[in-house]
Amino acid sequence: MSKVIIIGAGGVANVTAKKCAQNDEVFSEVLIATRTVSKADKIVAEIHEHFPDSKTKFSTATVDADNVPALVELIQGFGPEMVINLALPYQDLTIMDACLETGVHYLDTANYEPKDVAKFEYSWQWAYQDKFREKGLMALLGCGFDPGATQAMTAYHAKHHFSEMQYLDIVDCNNGNHGKAFATNFNPEINIREITANGRYFENGEWVETQPLEISQDIYYPNVATRKSYVLYHEELESIVKHFPTIKRARFWMTFGEAYIKHLNVLEGIGMTSIEPIDFRGQQIAPIEFLKAVLPAPESLAAGYTGQTCIGVQVKGTGKDGQPKVHFVYNVKDHAECYREVQAQGVSYTTGVPAMIGAMLMLRGDWMQPGVWNVEQLDPDPFFDAMNQWGLPLSELSGVELVKD
Repeated sequence: MSKVIIIGAGGVANVTAKKCAQNDEVFSEVLIATRTVSKADKIVAEIHEHFPDSKTKFSTATVDADNVPALVELIQGFGPEMVINLALPYQDLTIMDACLETGVHYLDTANYEPKDVAKFEYSWQWAYQDKFREKGLMALLGCGFDPGATQAMTAYHAKHHFSEMQYLDIVDCNNGNHGKAFATNFNPEINIREITANGRYFENGEWVETQPLEISQDIYYPNVATRKSYVLYHEELESIVKHFPTIKRARFWMTFGEAYIKHLNVLEGIGMTSIEPIDFRGQQIAPIEFLKAVLPAPESLAAGYTGQTCIGVQVKGTGKDGQPKVHFVYNVKDHAECYREVQAQGVSYTTGVPAMIGAMLMLRGDWMQPGVWNVEQLDPDPFFDAMNQWGLPLSELSGVELVKD
């Protein structure tokens, strides 16, 4: 039985907290801390309503995740074994610093990026390797779905199906409908920064840069749909090609509807997606921050959301038998099913469940080891077992090439 702090109270935190409530044999006490404590209070009220038999104790607190002393005071006051960071990626380093100072383990779902530069990479967090190892603490980076489960899928391919992985494609389809003219399924600021940035993929030892949404193809997502999918850069590519050096090419694909792209093009054309602050009535504000304020909150999309997500990893290479092989591991999740279970839409669900699973595997000792780690460096089997148990069942498809060269 373990005490943890969840920092953040958005859609993903809502799912993670409720899965902790379901998993009360591991999580004895959970403190949800965020800048706006009313959001955390709402999650706890829903837990008491929907999971009245859970033995997990919940409480809430206010904290500024940009402030290391405030974080240290919060952690010392509660005394957790670990912190699950579901705040903004800008705050990863301050929370890691606070964990080091207080001697607790750390987990997040997205790698660090500076607030004033639309760039994300693992270098800032990998630099903490010695600090965490010397203190006997573990930091697990990017344990959502993508990143996170997609890296476990890659490790699973290497362990069970391939003697040499050569071509890797991560695919992410949201074939859902939330009924809004334009909305993002996770934090609008992070989502839009990611999509409007130049794309990148790895090929023959080098990174190839593309224009935003320049490369596309129709991809069949099993049991869901065939959808036009676009290459963009995603953080797990950086760590996967580092830890599996036989990979010759690695790409990340995501689906976007025509209406979404049209809206985004207009917003970008008039400067609303810019991260450069402007003067507005004597105050400095980045246009994208204003846009975030007027767009629907991702957690508000859950009620009435229909359709499914399909996220998976296709690998081509040499199989364990020495023959050429193509294999696909994936999960399909229904938005309405997620809402019935934890009052969330599927994108929040597929991120929040792996965060709970990663924390559980650390606390149980399955994955616990000092240092800073990416998911693909750890044994995928207990992670896969837990995904099947906790709401993200996995499927496999062999011999069918869904993503073409």
